[in-house]
Amino acid sequence: MQKILQNHKSNYFSVCEIFAKLNSLLILICLLVSCGQNNTKQVFAPKIPQTSTETAININTATAEMLEKLPNIGAKTAQEIINHREKFGAFRKPEHLLLVRGISDRRFREIRNLIKI
Repeated sequence: MQKILQNHKSNYFSVCEIFAKLNSLLILICLLVSCGQNNTKQVFAPKIPQTSTETAININTATAEMLEKLPNIGAKTAQEIINHREKFGAFRKPEHLLLVRGISDRRFREIRNLIKI
């Protein structure tokens, strides 16, 4: 009986050893395949013009007409910015513009370099 159990244990360890080696081989193959792939997919970020602080629009003092000069800011959104500014006070950080209805994260990223506080 003891001989059967001992033989059974050695078979178990052999199977585990084979699985460990196969697993290592599989990982190695995955690494080789992923390194050999040519990822030609390129992501192009939109060109955002860099502006100096002199030409940037101050969102705390700008009129609706000045705000409308920003990309993707129309008359309605410009008025929302002014209404928010009048209701809650001056913006302390440019990121606070995200609190205005109509300013999404994407729209904010487009105008971030064109505004100042």
